[in-house]
Amino acid sequence: MSALTPFRYAGTVVVSSEAIAEGSGVEHRAVLQLIHANLSDFEDFGQVAFEMRAGYNNAQVRVALLNEQQATLLMTFQRNTEQVRSFKKALVRAFFDMAREVVPPAEMSRLEILQFALESEQRAVQLEAKVAIDAPKVQAWDELASADGDYEVADAAKILARAGIETGQARLFKQLADLGWIFRGSHGKWKAFQTAVDAGYLAEKPMSHYHPKTGAVVLDPPQVRVTVRGLERLRVRLGSLDLAVVA
Repeated sequence: MSALTPFRYAGTVVVSSEAIAEGSGVEHRAVLQLIHANLSDFEDFGQVAFEMRAGYNNAQVRVALLNEQQATLLMTFQRNTEQVRSFKKALVRAFFDMAREVVPPAEMSRLEILQFALESEQRAVQLEAKVAIDAPKVQAWDELASADGDYEVADAAKILARAGIETGQARLFKQLADLGWIFRGSHGKWKAFQTAVDAGYLAEKPMSHYHPKTGAVVLDPPQVRVTVRGLERLRVRLGSLDLAVVA
């Protein structure tokens, strides 16, 4: 069986996140992050199954098993490169071929064929509606992914909100503290933990002002800023936290 070929798992035809990553030309880690960040969207089409497999040097790798609708939704979330477009067509064809093998048309009554076609059409309509709703979030994040630099916490909160994360400036400061990225300094101002800076999640911008009487430069506590890498990490972590609260 080739990596692309869908297979049956617990009575459902699925394809692995590894196969999608390989066919799309992206890292498997990035595919899993995308699934976890949008898990509630994927589970509109059924619960996502996960399993552990042996990876490089016998390390355990977590793999997602996606049904046809979930796999198609994942492809819409990815950037529409030439390789992704080609793989998307191959994936659709592979699921179609598998469906013909699993349910031979000759063995189905006319009523069953009609019901099967109706259910497939309903799933397609649901998926199209979901893609239309999520398109602005996906586009916003694609624009962010190509950016450089860092952002004030207020601006970072707005970007995350556009990506579907419920937050705001004050709330994001608290979330950063809960994640162990920042703490209150001696002046009551937020400061970044060095571990978060070293990880590339946060940056600190030197701040100063002129003394109103003497005109001398006075150093202020540095301003905490969120990097692009930090935003991507927050999208995954905060998305997972929201799902845990709902559960």
